[in-house]
Formats: sequence, C-alpha cells, structure tokens
Amino acid sequence: MSAPVLRLFGRQAVFGWLNFALAVPSIYLLLGLPLVMRQHGWSGTDIGLFQLAGLPAVFKFLLAMPVERWRFAGGHYRSWALLLCLLLAAILALIGRQELLGNRGLFFALALFAGVLATWVDIPVNALAIKLLPESERMRAGAIRSAALFLAAIAGGGLMLLVHNRWGWQAPFLLMVAALLIGAALLPLLGEVPAETRPVVAETPHGDGWRGYFEQPGAALWTCLLLSCFPFIGASWLYLKPLLLDQGMPPDRVAWVAGVGGGVIGALASVASGRLIRLLGVARAMPLFTGFALVALASLTCVVWAGAGTLGLVLGAALVAAAMGAISALVFGLMMFFTRQQRQAADYGLQASLFVVSRLAVPVAAGMLLDRLGYTGMLLGLTLAMLGVSALAVGAGRTLARVTERNGGAARLTAMEQGGRRP
Repeated sequence: MSAPVLRLFGRQAVFGWLNFALAVPSIYLLLGLPLVMRQHGWSGTDIGLFQLAGLPAVFKFLLAMPVERWRFAGGHYRSWALLLCLLLAAILALIGRQELLGNRGLFFALALFAGVLATWVDIPVNALAIKLLPESERMRAGAIRSAALFLAAIAGGGLMLLVHNRWGWQAPFLLMVAALLIGAALLPLLGEVPAETRPVVAETPHGDGWRGYFEQPGAALWTCLLLSCFPFIGASWLYLKPLLLDQGMPPDRVAWVAGVGGGVIGALASVASGRLIRLLGVARAMPLFTGFALVALASLTCVVWAGAGTLGLVLGAALVAAAMGAISALVFGLMMFFTRQQRQAADYGLQASLFVVSRLAVPVAAGMLLDRLGYTGMLLGLTLAMLGVSALAVGAGRTLARVTERNGGAARLTAMEQGGRRP
C-alpha cells in the first residue's frame, strides 16, 4: 500500500474505534444495566426515569456551539475530542469505583453527566472526520460508523452484562475506560490542518448560523429524508424483541436472534452497503436502500399476519437488521456532505439532533398503534409510512447526487493539501 492509502486506512480505523468506544457506555448504561437494576428491585418507573440520562443526545445542536466558537490553537476539533474523551473516561471510572444501584440519585446524576459528555465528544470526533477525510472516503466512513454502532450494541447490550456477571460491577467500566483511553491516545496521530493554512475554497453564500445550513442546495430535501428514512425501520427493530417473545420464542433465543444475530447482520450490511454506495452512486443507492427497508417491513408484516412460525420470524428479523445497517451507513455518510467549511461541528450537531428527535418520536406513535391494532397493525402502519419515504427518495436521489459531486471538489483539494502531511 502507498503512504496516502495507509494514512486513510489508519484514519478510518481510528474514527471507527472512537465511534465504538463512545457508544458502548451509553448503550450499557441505558440498555444493558436495566436488567441488573430489575434484579436489584428497581421498579419499571425507576428504570424508565433513568432513561432520561440519554436525553442530552437531543441537544447536540446546542453542545456544538462551544465546540465551534472556542478554538484551540493547532488542532481545533482534535483538542476538543481529546479533552472530552478524558473527561468521559474519568466520569466512567468514578461510576465504576463502587456499586451505585443503592444510591439512585447519585447514580442518575453521574449517568446524566456521562450522557452529556458522550453526546458532546461525538461532535468534535465526527467533525474532525468530516474535515480530514476526502469526499471519496465519506461513504466508507458512514459505513464504518454504522458498523461500529452495531458492534457497540452487541458489546454494551450483551457482552458487558456477561463481564458484570462474571467479574462484578467495576469490570465493565474498567474495560470502557480502557477503550476510551486507547482512542484518546490515537487522536494525536490524526493531525489537523489549522484553518489559516488550508487552501482557500470558494464558499457558497450561506449564512453562518443554522439558517445557513438550510440555505445549502438540497438541504431542505435532505432534512426531510434525515427525519424519515431511518425511524420507521428503527421502530420495528425496537419492538422486535417483545414481538418475538409474544410469538412464543424463548427469551434466550430472542437474545441471540434480535441481539447478537441482528447486531452482526447490521454490522455486515453496513460495511457491504458502503461499498455498494460507492459503486452505484447516491442517486441510485437512496431509493434502493429505502426500497429494501420497505420490503423488509412488508415481509415482517406478512410473517406476523400469516403466523409463519419461528423460521419466518428469524428471516424477517434478519431482513430488518440488514435494512437498518444499509440505511444507517447511507445516512451517516450523507450527513458529512451537508456541512459547511468551518462549520462542521455546528452542522453535524444540528443534523444529529434532528435524527435523534425523529428516532425517539416515531416509536411513541408506533407504540400507540401497537396498543390499538396489535403487531400486524403497527407493522402495517410503519410499512405504509416507509412507502412514502421510498417515494420521496426516488425524487431526491439526483438532487443528493449533485450535492455530493459539488462538494467533491473542495474535499479533493483538502485531501491533496493534506497528502504531504503526517497523519
């Protein structure tokens, strides 16, 4: 491999590891530990209220403001990422010092602080990826990030529980701290070109605030897709475990099918779709992937309606997991294109907040459908909604393709300028 190829490979690996290490703590605290909480007598209300520790993810657009405004000399985003990684590692080490299940107020306060830091550090990490990676690598970066999140779900929602059961309260937190410290140690190797030394690229006449984000060509259409292309397939996955249980599948098999198996399929689909996007282009990938999600939802709906049995449920779950991986890779990749020069953190933070809001809102509506119409009715509603998203994607493909091609020139200039620098 040539030096530039090795440099890009190294950067993608570092960003993948960072996304994995940052996601595991939140998943463990919010999705893994509730099982332990229940064993220690926490009520359903207590566990539900504890989920509010994940609320800071909605406010990424606010947390992005200080990252954008307060600049470190030399490595701006890199310095922010390093500082916040170390703070998150410190708070996780504090949580892991002793078991806090009996001190619920303190545990929630520390978990909330950890949630703020995990949300906050995600902003400079991904802004740095947008800044350093050339246009040709952005879809690969989205695929790697999606795969990292699926693997983090396996680790945080399953493996860390096994570690807790075997070695006690401290062991999972020590492992998570170690993962973060490894990521922090790798950050200085990335390098970051100061703004004043990068080549001047002609800017489009957009404002500096959030309004400027929406003034970008295609931004309004992309925002509609950002709000709609993932939440419906994501909601079906959220209710998949209760569905499988209610269909008579044993709990341990549900864990393997919807937990480990689904996570592995999602990660593999993310990696495969990243390559497919680069081959097909965004104009064809967007309607293809949303159409695949539509087929996956329709298939699961038919399986439940027909009572197709265990094999049908497993195949339906596999299709949903693969569709989630493909859509995630495409969404995370496209988010990198809708960021302005010198506003990467702010524009990424705004998009991430919109993504989280829709991802939280749709399951609420899906739950209401479930209570009134059952699983078949809920899945049919999600399928019909995805049909509308697929129609929107067909019309949006060419617009998104023009945006990625337009941004490619600036990204290639940045990549050429950085080619002679050490990673």
